[in-house]
Amino acid sequence: MAYIFRTVQFLGLSIWLGSDVFLSFVVAPGAFRILGSRDQAGAMVGHSLWWMHFIGVTCGIAILCARLLRTRSFTSLAAPAALCVFLMISLTVVSQHAVSPRMAALRGQMGSIQATSADSPLLAEFARLHKVSVALESGVLLAGLAALYLMVRESVTTN
Repeated sequence: MAYIFRTVQFLGLSIWLGSDVFLSFVVAPGAFRILGSRDQAGAMVGHSLWWMHFIGVTCGIAILCARLLRTRSFTSLAAPAALCVFLMISLTVVSQHAVSPRMAALRGQMGSIQATSADSPLLAEFARLHKVSVALESGVLLAGLAALYLMVRESVTTN
């Protein structure tokens, strides 16, 4: 049974990291290159980001539950790999529930990002929040890579 729980941990982390990489390096750049306007591309990326966040938090919870079931010890949640997953969940929740809604509200106030004057304070705040969003997603990716390394190291030392 331990192998099944370990598999769930690796699968959950793989799905989360894969979706983050795919959205960041394929979907977002492609949307802005292919779609007719920045507003359409932003709407598509925002929609995709919501789903990626939902999937990520779901995977994070599955990873931690599988770890708990595998080890049968709450202290295993204080291990470095688990702490990286907690960090990933935290950064994702902040992005989804603090940054994304503020960006959506600014988008609504501007009507069109594409048509908004470059010197608009709303556009400047949107750009600042976009940088925060990118930093949060980068943090999720880096914490996920660290978690992956630590989980592999754990599996090698326990076998």
